[in-house]
Amino acid sequence: MIVCYNILYKVLNIPNWEDKLHMSTRIYDCLKAIGDKIIENKDFLTDLDREIGDADHGVNMARGFQSVIEKVSQDDPDIGACLKKTGMTLLSTVGGASGPLYGTAYMEAGKVLMGKDSLSAEDLKLALEAAIAGIQKRGKAEKGEKTMLDSLIPAYDVYSEKIASGASIVDALDAACVAANEGIEYTKTIAATKGRASYLGDRSIGHQDPGATSLTYTLETIRDFIKG
Repeated sequence: MIVCYNILYKVLNIPNWEDKLHMSTRIYDCLKAIGDKIIENKDFLTDLDREIGDADHGVNMARGFQSVIEKVSQDDPDIGACLKKTGMTLLSTVGGASGPLYGTAYMEAGKVLMGKDSLSAEDLKLALEAAIAGIQKRGKAEKGEKTMLDSLIPAYDVYSEKIASGASIVDALDAACVAANEGIEYTKTIAATKGRASYLGDRSIGHQDPGATSLTYTLETIRDFIKG
């Protein structure tokens, strides 16, 4: 029966029903998983930031997501509303540039998903697109400036290409995570032109960007969560 439904959905060009089922009413659990990943790696993220920043990225992000876990309702199935609350919480609790950038990313993603209690592959694409636009507007940043966009934009591009070719949301996210990790490696090869790291100029070359790293953790956690 499942095979028949999948064939029908493919013929009618409707997103695979399994792709929508995975995230249904479980947004809190996904956000908690992201928070747990950030908290688990807070020391590493802070060490990365110590090399080129204020040595607080991991600590700040961990504190922010601890607040998210406490403030987002476990019973609210509205993905957009939960993302909006996540963004507002990060904005108010995470210091430095990360709070405004991550906060804006989550709030903008929340706007396009407001009222939804499940995600299709296209929904996730639109959410990533909105997050990128929000970060670019808030941070006046573009790809190639040693920021989280150096992981997020390549991940979005690959994800979009995979979805357009008919890949499942999991396969598309697998490819997106590979691209995001390649983005991390790319940040080691360029000088920072934004934030505290920009003060170092060429001395920032050789160091990976903490924001690109925490962003990649986020994407990997979403992928693993959807995989179940």
